[in-house]
Amino acid sequence: MKDIENRADIEFLMRSFYKEAFNDSAIGEFFTKIAKLDLEEHLPHITDFWEQQLFRKGDYKKNVLQIHKGLSEKKSFEKLHFERWLFLLDKTVDQNFEGEKANLIKTRALSIATVMQLKTV
Repeated sequence: MKDIENRADIEFLMRSFYKEAFNDSAIGEFFTKIAKLDLEEHLPHITDFWEQQLFRKGDYKKNVLQIHKGLSEKKSFEKLHFERWLFLLDKTVDQNFEGEKANLIKTRALSIATVMQLKTV
């Protein structure tokens, strides 16, 4: 397997992740009923976010924490939700990529989930 090398790889990874996450019994409703995400509309934004995280480029300027605080006001996040999100993301990465950036996205995701959990739960 190859490493995550570019924006197209991130978009592929996010599309694969959300396919699972939308249908997941533990966290799916956050995407489908609470945030009511339109994947095609959301994909460029989340790809921008991860491109900035992995390659330090891109134009992501939204406040991720504030967005998720707003969602948690509609339905409270629990530790289980963060654990499931991380599990699905790590699984999707591991099924498709390996290498420095693949490890970095998992590490950054853990850091982000930890901060969000502290600030929103």
